[in-house]
Formats: sequence, C-alpha cells, structure tokens
Amino acid sequence: MSGAAHSAAGAHRAPLLIGLALNGGFAVVEATAAWLTGSLVLLADAGHMLTDVAGLTFALLAIWFARRPATAQKTFGYYRLEILAALLNGLMLLGLAAFIFIEASARLNEPPNVPSWPVLIVALLGLIANLVPAILLHRGAAESLTVKSAFLDMLGDAVASGAAIAAGILMLTTGWRYADPLFAMLVGVLLIPRTYRLLEEVVNVLLEGAPKGTDTRMLSGLMESVPGVQSVHDLHVWTVTSGFVALSGHVEVAADCDRDAVLVAIRERLDNRFDIRHVTLQVETASLEERLAEPCLPESAQCYATNGLPESD
Repeated sequence: MSGAAHSAAGAHRAPLLIGLALNGGFAVVEATAAWLTGSLVLLADAGHMLTDVAGLTFALLAIWFARRPATAQKTFGYYRLEILAALLNGLMLLGLAAFIFIEASARLNEPPNVPSWPVLIVALLGLIANLVPAILLHRGAAESLTVKSAFLDMLGDAVASGAAIAAGILMLTTGWRYADPLFAMLVGVLLIPRTYRLLEEVVNVLLEGAPKGTDTRMLSGLMESVPGVQSVHDLHVWTVTSGFVALSGHVEVAADCDRDAVLVAIRERLDNRFDIRHVTLQVETASLEERLAEPCLPESAQCYATNGLPESD
C-alpha cells in the first residue's frame, strides 16, 4: 500500500508549496523591516512567519517520506513523520511566544520610537501574504493534521499582521510608543491557544488514543449488530497519520455462521460509518476462547495435544 494512498496531506502539496513560497519570501522582507525600524511587533510577526516556513517545510518533507514504501522494519512506512512534524512545529510556536513575552517586557520600561508608516505598510502586505495560502489550505485542514497545522499558522499570522496594523495606526495617529511592545505581546498571547489545541491532537495520536469523535463503545455496538456476531473484545482503534485510522480486535461469532460474510459486513459498516478501512480482526467462537484460556506451558507436550497442535521434536 503506497504512502500516497493514506497520507491526507499529500493531496494538498501544491497549496503547501504556495504557502511556503509566500511566507518564506515575505518573512525576509518583514524581518528586514523590523530590523530597520526597531519594531518588535513586526519582528514578532516575522518570527511567526519563519516558524510557519519551518512548519511548512516539515509538512512537505513528511509528505515526501510518506510516499516511501513500508519496509520489514517499518511496517507502516513513514506515516508518523507527519505527526512528528506537527509536534515540532507546535514546540517552536511555544518557544516563539516565550521570546516575544520576554522581549516585550524589557521594552515596556523604555519603549523605542518606532516609525509608524513602515510598520503599517509592511503589516498590510503581510496580511495579504497570509490570507492567500490560508484560503488555499482551508479544505485540507479538515483532512490532515499537517495541513491543519499550516492552516492555523496562516490564520494566526493573519491575526498577528492585524495586530501590527493596529499598532501602526495607533502610533501614526497618537504617537503612543507602547503600542509596539504591547501589540507584540498580544501576538504572543494569540499563539498559545491554537498551539495548545494542535499539541493536544498530536499527543493523542502519539499515545494511540481513539480518533476524535470515535468511541470504542459505539464501534463495538456497530460490530455486534452484524448478524452472527455474539460479542466483541480487545478492540483497539488509533490514528497512524491524518486520514489513516486503524482498528484491530476479536470478534466472537456463532459456530455455524459464515465467517467471511461477517468480516465483509463489519468492514462495510466501519467504512461507511467511521471511514475506517485498515481493519484487522480475529474471528473466533466461544469454544476457542475457552481453550485459549486454559493454563498450560508452551513447551508441554500435553499442551500441544490439548490444543490440537503438533508435538515439538
């Protein structure tokens, strides 16, 4: 099974490339403007953009690795690189927020006199540079954590550019020098909630928790509603990467039922209701469950005889 078949981010490679080009180019422009004007709010927005560039780069690398085939050692291939990329991006965003708070706190004691027109013009251009890729990535944000990470970054950047615009207007109209460090702190505050939500989803994937909106009790009930199924146990469901949900479990059936028909019916219901296609099930009867529960040592000849297995040499 190819990586492209399961990597939801792979379908949105072109918008990610556009976002990388726009953000990468404008981050340099904004960082240069911040250095020339001494504006912290522009520097915060530029740093935010540079973090986005890193996140988009990680996403594209993850897509590339996800296309590589599985190996004997990596049986799921490189799908999890997408999740690791989102994790690293989230940690970088937290680091950026901390830097902004520290620098802004230092500037509040004696805020510099920042020229307002350059801040306002550059911030307006930054807003455009963020909204274009955000619009392009909107659809893919519901399908992939990597794309969602990039989409949230674009929206956060747009809000950060809005804060820089507001700071520029205030400094232009009132000459209030505190606008630059205070609005820079606002950019840092805006980073935290969305970064937390992203990291929460990433950690849930890495801990192999059930996907959002999926309850194992609902899954068990759906599977047990198939004719011939008596019970479901040892049920596990987890996300390998965005758009690739896996499920495994044991299904106890009646001794005289058609096991192939049961498997087909379960797979169809899981696919239709929960979009789960990678399903691994052990179909068994109550008598098998009882025999497996009998205590015996694997090396015991009596154990082999009891379970109908050949005796070892």
